[in-house]
Amino acid sequence: METLQTSQQTVHAPVSGGVSSVTVIPVTTKKQLAQFIDFPHDLYKDDKNYVPELFIAQRDLLSPGKHPFHEHSSLQTFLAFKGNKIVGRIAAIDNKNHNAFNKKNDGFFGFFESINDIEVSQALFQTATAWLKERKLSTMIGPVNFSTNETCGLLIQGFDGPPVVMMPYNPPYYSKLIEQAGLTENATLIAYKIIPQYMNDRPYRIMEVLQERLARRNITFRKVNVKNFDSEVKQIMAIYNSAWDKNLGFVPMTDKEFEYLAKDLKMILDPDFCIIAEENGKAIGFALAIPDLNQILIKIKRGRLLPTGIFKLLLGKKKINAVRVLTLGVLEPYRKLGIDGCLYGELMKTGREKNVAYGEGSWILENNEMMNAAMLSINADPYRKYRIYEKEI
Repeated sequence: METLQTSQQTVHAPVSGGVSSVTVIPVTTKKQLAQFIDFPHDLYKDDKNYVPELFIAQRDLLSPGKHPFHEHSSLQTFLAFKGNKIVGRIAAIDNKNHNAFNKKNDGFFGFFESINDIEVSQALFQTATAWLKERKLSTMIGPVNFSTNETCGLLIQGFDGPPVVMMPYNPPYYSKLIEQAGLTENATLIAYKIIPQYMNDRPYRIMEVLQERLARRNITFRKVNVKNFDSEVKQIMAIYNSAWDKNLGFVPMTDKEFEYLAKDLKMILDPDFCIIAEENGKAIGFALAIPDLNQILIKIKRGRLLPTGIFKLLLGKKKINAVRVLTLGVLEPYRKLGIDGCLYGELMKTGREKNVAYGEGSWILENNEMMNAAMLSINADPYRKYRIYEKEI
């Protein structure tokens, strides 16, 4: 029996069986938003693997007028209190572009964090459910921070180290809290660790043969041209929005969303790790690996760039020794020609030349047999798993 009120009034979400000691409020002020962003820093203060998000990046992501997501869709963030102490947070998300593209009526939850207390998590999920129901949505899916284009999934296997850049991290007890709220598996995602000295380098060895064969079809490979970055972004966006249209919950990014992401990535981009495949000068595929910025962010206290965080960020970039293979895609008419193998081979070649210690390929759907077989064939280690949950509401 949830009651949800608007503006700055309190949301009461008692658990079944009595009155809850948990109070949930909607975030409506800058102070509350700062508390929402900062809560994980206190929750994970004793966890050596926790990587704080940059405050300024999270603030802009969640603020209308800052991130282009808010131009077409909406969300509401909530904070849970016991007395005067913050004990949890959640966001309820209405992604209208997702539903229009996929012909669905889905709602999402994201940015979930909670102490290990079923009363707190139940109150948060009940509140998020009530908000989604008000908007006539029929399903709650998550954790998804806006869409699968952003950070998504709950870590369920592989808690032995920090996450790589743009991948989630959470305590093991979260799966229990989510399942006790009645959510069940929607999809499982796999992250692979690739260590050069243990790798089967067949893609690297056959790359030259494949490239010679493809060259006869006027298909060539090159590195991204950062001097012509805006034009490159437009070509890559066209591939991205076409190549992933059948993936789990995919929604095409708007021009502004893709440009926003590209602007962020440009700051950490190593052009040697962005490879474009072309036919007669037209982009038909690309692969992107980015430096594991989390190796620096883990040292930036509470995600603040000032007064010292900015120097750690600037001075630490050269010391990063790992990459995340963020995305690789080929337009459908050009698949099964070996282009993807050449893109992988180029990334492997660059990694060896730059003495990269390891890479992470993430994420791949557990039921994507072709991609998982390809990763296992090069001796990649499926070392972490993530889960997306769902519930009819």
